Amino acid sequence: MKLPPLRLQHGLIFVAVALLFFAWGAWLMRPQPAAAPLPWLAEWQTAVFVPLADNRLSLAMLRAQVEGELWLQPRQNGARLLYRADWQASGEPWALEAELELGEAARDSLMAAAGLGVGDDEQPLGGQMLAELGSQAIVSLTLKPQQAVAAERLASSVGQPRLRLELDEGQAWVYPEAGLTAHTADEQLLLLQVVPRAALRERRSTP
Repeated sequence: MKLPPLRLQHGLIFVAVALLFFAWGAWLMRPQPAAAPLPWLAEWQTAVFVPLADNRLSLAMLRAQVEGELWLQPRQNGARLLYRADWQASGEPWALEAELELGEAARDSLMAAAGLGVGDDEQPLGGQMLAELGSQAIVSLTLKPQQAVAAERLASSVGQPRLRLELDEGQAWVYPEAGLTAHTADEQLLLLQVVPRAALRERRSTP
């Protein structure tokens, strides 16, 4: 049985549908705009990250960027002295924790002065200690966003990482020359950690 010829309007409908699919495909393939950079990061790179990567960041230098307080944290393998702060960076809340370099004698002295022993809860130290320990070196710094921050905003700020390491949850973006590691999951930034370059190299070479 011979099929009737397609009418003109049928052909127009097919053309219209084809054009719609073409337009939809082009929309899906359109270039995505770059994520907005973190506006505060350039200043922190100069004032904090680079000095820390060079192993020359002091507590006083860090305090010049954000005011915080000292905490003494007893541990089995030696107490840790931490500097903590919460601040708004361009309207976005972040939490900071930095560890100070301390020798064994200084650790023991602080523990005795605070009346703490192994197993005790951590304790804040008085504000006077901030000035007394201003010249102490910072050996690591961690920044945690307190609200959702897209991981690509970091890439827009400092470029793509040298390495992307798969973790149990998410990825570690490693910037070896900056001593910087970023932990990401589900395209969100979980934390930034900065250590001296030498320390980062040791971590990467440890099996």
